[in-house]
Amino acid sequence: MSKTVLITGASKGFGRAWAEAFLAKGYKVAATARNVETLHDLKEKYGDSVLPLTLDVDKREESLAVAQKVNQHFGSIDILINNAGYALTGAIEETNEQEARAQFETNFFGTLWLTQAVLPIMRDQKSGHIIQVSSILGLATLPTMGLYNASKFALEGLSETLATEVKEFGIHVTLVEPNGYASNIWHTGINTQSNPVYDGLKKAFSEAETSFGSVEATVPALIKLAETENPPLRLLLGKVALPFVKHNYEQRLKVWKEWNDVSVEAHG
Repeated sequence: MSKTVLITGASKGFGRAWAEAFLAKGYKVAATARNVETLHDLKEKYGDSVLPLTLDVDKREESLAVAQKVNQHFGSIDILINNAGYALTGAIEETNEQEARAQFETNFFGTLWLTQAVLPIMRDQKSGHIIQVSSILGLATLPTMGLYNASKFALEGLSETLATEVKEFGIHVTLVEPNGYASNIWHTGINTQSNPVYDGLKKAFSEAETSFGSVEATVPALIKLAETENPPLRLLLGKVALPFVKHNYEQRLKVWKEWNDVSVEAHG
């Protein structure tokens, strides 16, 4: 019997590429988007194997209802891919309250609500795999992306904890941590306020040499992740990811060691 994948943000980017790949492999896919019309071509091509659903992940009740609908329709939810999200760009000082809250509503709370919605289903099945789409910016930061960084750091802490809580129920958790990819995530949230004191920083950051990965190239990695019996807690995506994170953590360890005498003394 083929497995069922529930994936959010399936209208474009990673979500679209992965949804199509799972369908092509014979999986049953519940594909969600805020605008369900963007999924009509998937329904035309794959018929009953795909269930297109409208979902605004910011709304907890919608997430609960979607999980129940998918489970009733397909009889299980074997893999949840929490992919919906966007990147708010701009300096932290420039970010207003509405923008900051909206970033966390989608990237953090949206993931939390759907995760909570599928957990009772997966516990009853005694199996499941929750794949959280994080970022290397949930492990190390870049300037002018402070709220996005923070939302992914929060997701990392939530998911690492979740993995320890649900392991005994046969549920796996994986944080997928891509480096930069050529997707539209970078054009969906820009601070409405602008302070010229940050213009130089923004210019330097925008002009920095960047190697963006291809969204389509991630497909084999996601399929392999979904089909392995013992998936890892974390999976970096892209050739830039490991060097970037490794350098950051080496610097952290260096400073922690330099200040260790002060740290130990503070223990009392």
